[in-house]
Amino acid sequence: MCENMDEYLQPTPTVQCRHPEIVAYAEQRSRGASSDVEKAVKLYYAVRDDIRYDPYGAVVTVEGLKATRTLALGVGWCVPKAILLAACCRALGVPARLGYADVRNHLATARMRERMRTEIYYWHGYTSIHLEGKWVKATPAFNLSMCEKFGLLPLEFDGREDSIFQAFDAEGERHMEYVRDRGEHADVPIASIQKTFAEVYAHLEMGGANGAPAESRQDFDFEAELEEEARSRAAGGSQRLRG
Repeated sequence: MCENMDEYLQPTPTVQCRHPEIVAYAEQRSRGASSDVEKAVKLYYAVRDDIRYDPYGAVVTVEGLKATRTLALGVGWCVPKAILLAACCRALGVPARLGYADVRNHLATARMRERMRTEIYYWHGYTSIHLEGKWVKATPAFNLSMCEKFGLLPLEFDGREDSIFQAFDAEGERHMEYVRDRGEHADVPIASIQKTFAEVYAHLEMGGANGAPAESRQDFDFEAELEEEARSRAAGGSQRLRG
């Protein structure tokens, strides 16, 4: 029996695939593509590198996760970046849904490790795109410049094979592993994410009524932390960015 793709083409409060700004961005960044696979690949690299990854200031609300907000800010964490990619795909008639998993992250800055108090990142987000008759996973979270600072091989996507976080970094040391699959959804399961965050990140006061962190985003600068630790490594001091 064929799967009904209709719900994976519709707009939602966060996956704003019919918003003029999203449509314009999707059309512009997929220009020249002649197939759905080519469109998806172009959109993947656009979202991966146009939107700078930053895990600080995560807000788990409809307003905080809207595709238009992420596009306007030019910065976001894995969940809103996956939402933006799904919105762009749907805007061009390519079915897309939102996937989630808990991952063990062995790579982070010292301040990030201190703030998280765990190496498990709950509800890590990716985009699942229906191409050539099958669902293919695409993870647009880490932009190219950040991969270079982390010493990671950038995550590539060809539209035919799953593209999830590398198990190892560029030097062969363990980077990230998936520990729990939370399924794929037509829209963001905000209430479930808030509930988990309230339990595991209670010290950050996330996942409550408004899903916002206690600290403002201005209190942290992830790029600056990466650059500082990269300089330390280059100078020979070097503790790796490991958890």
